[in-house]
Amino acid sequence: MTAAEALDDAVRRRLARFAEEGVMARLWDADTSLWKPGDDAHQRVVARSLGWLSVFRDVRPELGELEAFAADVRGAGFRQAVLLGMGGSSLAPEVLSRIFGSAPGWLDLAVLDSTDPGAVLDLAERLDLGRTLFIVASKSGTTVEPLSFFKFFYNRTAEALGARAAGAHFLAVTDPGSLLAGQAEEHGFRAALLNDPNIGGRYSVLSYFGLAPAAMMGLTVERLMDRAEAAASACGPERAGADNPGLYLGAIMGQAALSGRDKLTLVASDRLAPFGDWLEQLIAESTGKESKGILPVVGEPLGPAKAYGPDRLFVQLKLAGQEAGDRALAGLEEAGQPVVRLELKDAYDLGGQFFLWELATAVAGRLLAINPFDQPDVEAAKVLARQSLAEYARKGQLPEQKPVLVEAGLSLFGQAAGASLREALQAFLAQAEPGAYLALQAYLPPRPETEAALQAVRLRLRDRLKLATTLGFGPRFLHSTGQLHKGDAGRGLFIQLTADQPRDAPIPDEIGSTASSVSFGVLETAQALGDGQALAQAGRRVIRLHLGAEVGRGLRRLKEALP
Repeated sequence: MTAAEALDDAVRRRLARFAEEGVMARLWDADTSLWKPGDDAHQRVVARSLGWLSVFRDVRPELGELEAFAADVRGAGFRQAVLLGMGGSSLAPEVLSRIFGSAPGWLDLAVLDSTDPGAVLDLAERLDLGRTLFIVASKSGTTVEPLSFFKFFYNRTAEALGARAAGAHFLAVTDPGSLLAGQAEEHGFRAALLNDPNIGGRYSVLSYFGLAPAAMMGLTVERLMDRAEAAASACGPERAGADNPGLYLGAIMGQAALSGRDKLTLVASDRLAPFGDWLEQLIAESTGKESKGILPVVGEPLGPAKAYGPDRLFVQLKLAGQEAGDRALAGLEEAGQPVVRLELKDAYDLGGQFFLWELATAVAGRLLAINPFDQPDVEAAKVLARQSLAEYARKGQLPEQKPVLVEAGLSLFGQAAGASLREALQAFLAQAEPGAYLALQAYLPPRPETEAALQAVRLRLRDRLKLATTLGFGPRFLHSTGQLHKGDAGRGLFIQLTADQPRDAPIPDEIGSTASSVSFGVLETAQALGDGQALAQAGRRVIRLHLGAEVGRGLRRLKEALP
């Protein structure tokens, strides 16, 4: 029996057990005991997290008003929208923007979810503030990144247009009673869309967090919701077996992970490739905890069968009529690798995929005996970053680290030893054990040329080491894969990449004030240091390579030094 056949058999048996346990009926009844039964603290978290199941009933009546509001914004002369957010509030809008683009005459959407000062200033310098609507998206309004973005761009807008006019250029998407809701009222925002507080960030794509930016781009949000509701109907409580696509996919995900195939590798057709960024957060933050986890591998080009170990589950996502690694996946199937295939008739079927994967992830959490709605390890890096910022406030500088090696303008920090960069990297990578993975964590400007160079490094490592690889730009990955990095079984190897910051931008201490005690550059560095420290404290193997003043040169030097 091949590995794929063994997985199929295990999934069939799991579905039979789910039917006996009434899993689907209990899920739709919002039975919190499906996850971590007997633990009151977890039950309270789950009870506050299942609003995504009723989103169709709650949001659909508001869609006409939402589309009318978007039309009003368009009629007022706005031509650019900028989403200021992080994690679940930013990933879904970015996916929709990259896959659909804006309809003619509607607002072009840009998403800012990087504290890198280069990214902030690159965006600021290309905006026409008089025609820009800023969408500040945050459940609480206290998350440091969107709060910092808001203060920075509100002050710029007020300076350019006047304080009385600035508020009309801002829209809040937040929870009722949040700090952001209060700020929206205080500063005269054009509107504040109050979301269901019982929907967590990574499950919020079909709520105002995803639909408001979609409406601004001129997408037909009714059609998107129709497809989502059709998927929900196909996953209804009366379907308890393989005919329920969400239950079936969740059983495959969880059962594969239990059998050691915990690297869910997404293979998407070109247009759908951005979907992986949203899926990455959903799976990693939901399942990576209690020394368990499913690692989503996105953006890793397909290689030959010999490039992969026995820890992969491949999922193909394609538009009808388009190619998405079909021949290569057929070869992997012949080699015994399990492959799941999902096909969309058009891009609006993404509405169905959003719901399908949310439900499947919840089902996988049941199978792994974890709570898929909390994120207990995300806070660790935040706390350590705040400690670094507090030291900066006291001393005027961040905590210093001493490099273990300096070579050709590159500085190496952390758990590595060797007479040269090549030797140190070789020794670090030699720690990989069966089932390991390698994560590149880039606290660098998220520019296309940088991503291309990082991908070249990533593929070289994958092919040499036969390990699953991931690539994330900081700090955005802290709100997605960052949970899994610290909460899974601990087999990851982490290479942080930082660089000098030729430009910086101050973060206002208060809205409307020019006083600033910290900059985006300081914040980004503190986040990198905090995450590295959190990984080390969790027993993870981590090094940091500082690339110096020239990112491109530093990445070329890194690739040359790889064993």
